[in-house]
Amino acid sequence: MPYISRPSISKPNTAPSSIVLLQRWTAASARMTAGLPAEPGTQQEDEPGLDSGEALGLTPARLTLTFGFGPDLFTLNGKDRYGLAARRPAALVDLPAFNGDQLVAGQCGGALCVQACADDPQVAFHAVRQLSRLAYGTATLKWVQTGFSTAPRSKGTPRNLMGFKDGTMNPTGHEMDAVVWAGADAGWMQNGSYMVARRIRIALEHWDRMKVGFQEQTFGRHKASGAPLGGTREFDTPNFNATDSDGNYVIPQTAHARLGAAALNDGAQILRRSYGYNNGADFTAERWPPWTQGIEFESGLFFQAYQKDPRNGFIKIFDKMSKFDALNQFTTHVGSAVFACPPGAQPGSYIGAPLFAA
Repeated sequence: MPYISRPSISKPNTAPSSIVLLQRWTAASARMTAGLPAEPGTQQEDEPGLDSGEALGLTPARLTLTFGFGPDLFTLNGKDRYGLAARRPAALVDLPAFNGDQLVAGQCGGALCVQACADDPQVAFHAVRQLSRLAYGTATLKWVQTGFSTAPRSKGTPRNLMGFKDGTMNPTGHEMDAVVWAGADAGWMQNGSYMVARRIRIALEHWDRMKVGFQEQTFGRHKASGAPLGGTREFDTPNFNATDSDGNYVIPQTAHARLGAAALNDGAQILRRSYGYNNGADFTAERWPPWTQGIEFESGLFFQAYQKDPRNGFIKIFDKMSKFDALNQFTTHVGSAVFACPPGAQPGSYIGAPLFAA
């Protein structure tokens, strides 16, 4: 089962120390994705561990590690932190306040981020733990979110905790070049991508009490097949002009699928990489009728969107969704961040080297 864990690291001491940290992270990442301990060498009993050891004997489980730079790395409280402010990409904007946001400050933002994905949750957490350990004295942990998705042996589009397929409208093939990857005009971010992360709490108990037909009207898709309403197959092109015998749109005006469609957002698209999360249970006061209060699942969607420019991707799409999406009566955005994810490290170099060489 894929697992995602992301610490957002804040407060690196200096730009040179950040370079050393990124170099150490690059070397450790190369080793861990190959199934090796985070650091080389012979362990001495009278010294701290070169690796915590919980992944010893395990396969790499297709471990991948993705890194990003947040706005706080460049400026904080309006001040240039490390002489990098002039190198902050124009596309790395602070996300605006969206309608309905109930963001928790301690679960937002950050200077650096690490995303670990693997088929084995222990392998993923081990990687995050080692990178955090290597940052001792240079950076401090700000927040972490774990998540899961459909097992890799399953075929087709993954389903979210609401039971619907998630990612049907994702760009594929050559569309990725136009939607996801920063171009030659992006300077040191060329061939990188911008990630928007949102932790979205879902009122699952409320949702589970809804009739399936109502759920399908809310999403604008059939629950079992993933087909758009009025269609028969998941990847059928939605007909947003189709009406029923009463003149109502077959895909309602407030349907999630309609509001997120590129055809109705001036071509704006994002690559969704969403994960379910379950943080146990907590006291919740729902913000929509019936305004239920009590102990509920602290669960939902750890949503990630990759794009070449958030201003023309997530922000453009979600501004409308935050106001009109029928899903809003079941969801609350409580965490938020945006990061510039640089291109992969070249042999002999380190993660993010183009930023510091710019």
